[in-house]
This record gives sequence, structure tokens and C-alpha cells, in this order.
Amino acid sequence: MIRWTWAFLDRPADTFDDCARFWAEVTGSTLSARRGEHDEFVTLLPATGPAWLKMQAVGDDGGIHLDLDVDDISAAVTVATGLGARVVTVQPDFTVMNSPAGQTFCFTPTERRVALDDSVPVTVSTAPDGTVSRLDQICLDLSPDDIDADTAFWQSLTGWTPQRGRRPEFSRLRGPDQPLHFLLQRLDEPRPAGAHADLASSDITATAAWHESLGATRVTDAERWIVLRDPGNALYCVTSRDPYTG
Repeated sequence: MIRWTWAFLDRPADTFDDCARFWAEVTGSTLSARRGEHDEFVTLLPATGPAWLKMQAVGDDGGIHLDLDVDDISAAVTVATGLGARVVTVQPDFTVMNSPAGQTFCFTPTERRVALDDSVPVTVSTAPDGTVSRLDQICLDLSPDDIDADTAFWQSLTGWTPQRGRRPEFSRLRGPDQPLHFLLQRLDEPRPAGAHADLASSDITATAAWHESLGATRVTDAERWIVLRDPGNALYCVTSRDPYTG
């Protein structure tokens, strides 16, 4: 049912230009022309292949939402509500919804996409020192009370293949012909549902240092990932996954 998945990085309007430049640089993308009633939207265009990242200037602290391209929005809404989602806003060309845990996503009209096969190379970003990275995953951060319901919801809605994570609090959903995948994380304590971006990197220390030179702030170092904040103060992670295969 889901033809294409977009990650929308929603960032505060007062830091949006800095954020857009930052994310374009670290993803090896160029910025599309601004669009929208208030020039609030921009797409990150990779050097090769189809795009899967967009940004929106917002009036609050921002976050991440997902746009899911479908052939029939009304039918998709019916399926999603049957699985426990809630309708937030209905517009002529899209519908805004919340997952059972409260993660915001939109059903949007399907556009023509290039299939991700051997003729379309995976787009990665190469730092000045040769380190390779790719923003290929959105982590859905879920409280212990919400993790089971939202995991079942996203598995059923996407029909994607679930995979166990390296640790018991993680599970992954990987879709066919999609450059963007989901990681579902069980948090240690209750809090509202949220999401953050994950970049796969061939060298997390070098990638984090490169990001810091471009305006990011390092928050926490772990064995397999480093947590940073972008210029809009949004958290994201650089992880030790393979940037070509995830």
C-alpha cells in the first residue's frame, strides 16, 4: 500500500536556514527551491537516485514526521484507523494522522518513483577525510506502555519485514525498494512518542567530528553510536551500521 516513504525534518523557523544547510551538507544533497505558502518546505536532492528527505520550517521546537505516499488516501486512512491510528487533519491532497502512540504521519498522493535496483546506486555522503555516511533510518522512540501497540501498528500498516535489533529494546522494519527504514526503540520510562534520525557511518567518531565542525553539538558517546544535536537543537544519532546496506 505504501509506495514511498519520506522523512520530514521539522525545524524551528528561526534556525531553519542553518539547519537546511547543515543537513544538505551531511547528506551530500542539494536543496530544492523553497515552496509553500510561506516558503516553508524544501527537499534534499541526492546526487543520484530518488529523494527521501524533506524539511519544513515550523513555529515550534520541531521534530520529525513521516509522509507515506499511497495510491488511495481514503482507503489508507480507513486501514490506519482500523489499526488504531487517529485522524488529525483532512486536507484536499493529504491527511494528517497520529499512530496509536501519537507519532505524526501523513498520507500523501503517490508520485512516480525510480525503483531502487542495481541501476540506481545508493546515495551516500563522503566527508573530507573519506568517511562515508547515510541518513537511512528514522528511530521511533516509544515508552514501555506504547511499544507493543505501535510496533504492531507499523508492521501491519507497512507490511514491511521486521528484524530483531542487536539489543532487546530495538526492532527494525525494512521495506522493499525503500531507502528509508524504521527502528523502533523501547524507552526506559514513559514519555510522549517522538522520533529522531539515524545515520549509518563507516567511522562514527570521524563523522561526529565532521558534523561538529559544521555546527552540530555532541551529546553522548556510546559503543555503537554517538548522539548529537543539529543547529536546530534536534537530537539525532550517528551509528556504526554499514552505510551501504544499513
